[in-house]
Amino acid sequence: MSAFHNVLATNDDLPITTDLPVHSGKVRSVYWLNNKQSKRLIAAKGYNVAADSPLAVMVISDRISAFDCIWHGEGGLQGVPGKGAALNAVANHWFARFRDAGLADSHIVDTPHPLVWIVQKAKPVMIEAIARQYITGSMWRAYAGGERQFCGITLPEGLQQNQCLPELLITPSTKGILKGIPNVPAADDVNVSRANLEANYGAFNFATPADINRYETLLRDGFSVISQDLAAQDQVFVDTKFEFGYVTDANGEEKLIYMDEVGTPDSSRIWDGAALRAGEVVEKSKEGFRQFLLNHFDDADILLNKQRMLERSALAANNALPLQAMQDISDTYIGIAEKITGRKLDVSQRPKEEIIAVLDQEYGLIR
Repeated sequence: MSAFHNVLATNDDLPITTDLPVHSGKVRSVYWLNNKQSKRLIAAKGYNVAADSPLAVMVISDRISAFDCIWHGEGGLQGVPGKGAALNAVANHWFARFRDAGLADSHIVDTPHPLVWIVQKAKPVMIEAIARQYITGSMWRAYAGGERQFCGITLPEGLQQNQCLPELLITPSTKGILKGIPNVPAADDVNVSRANLEANYGAFNFATPADINRYETLLRDGFSVISQDLAAQDQVFVDTKFEFGYVTDANGEEKLIYMDEVGTPDSSRIWDGAALRAGEVVEKSKEGFRQFLLNHFDDADILLNKQRMLERSALAANNALPLQAMQDISDTYIGIAEKITGRKLDVSQRPKEEIIAVLDQEYGLIR
């Protein structure tokens, strides 16, 4: 693989002006600006946010996460070339489509660089809003094991793997560990029902009970926009995860928005339409990488069993993956991004230097 130097693996060490610790997740790092810097940028750039809104610089990496672990390749390759730019490009595309369709805004107020967003701080709704059009993945494994109840919804008997469901299913799960909610275990990623949300809407950070309807509408309508656009490219939108939050705009009005990312190969399953009609599933998302991992290691249960996280973490840390596997997932990400956006992906040649230069010269955010 020739793009080692293009990979941005470490994204929490940039000299961005911040008074707070950098929050680094599996893929993105967040640098919160202080009040003075936020107000200066809002005034200078004319962002449609309240004048005192906290802003952050969000930098995406090329790290690859699967089964709650970060994976690496042979020869010291610590990420997937083009992955971060592909994710941002796809998310930017769908956020813009949602705005054009009159659905809702996102937390992004600016994109200084293909790997960077400037975002408005949002109060997150504490669920991962998952929509499923096909039965596959973890839902299929549970269904094949005899489960029929999912988030308060009963599935019919006789469904087959990868079958199109009778209707779009909304199967939310908890975002983080939520304590003190009746009938909701205090653990991350626990399935919750519509009845759970209605009975405890405040605990999930919904402002009003009516916003449960609002989030479901935004989820269904957003799924429909992406699904129709992908169908026109002979791609199948299988399932996805959306996240939502509240922000205040320049008029002082609180509104529910899309946040995190939408419709990306990390947060969604996308299948090739022609292959599906021929009876074959060809993944155009990270699911292909997950399937590679399940086939690559002798004991797939380590990757699927949450009780074996220590073994799984060691597996990821101690096994450098073949470069061809990293190239394959790079090709998938770049290919689907270019197909969705209709233009060649802008992959940085020297990402860290480019990010520092633009944030210094055009935003005054480098210390």
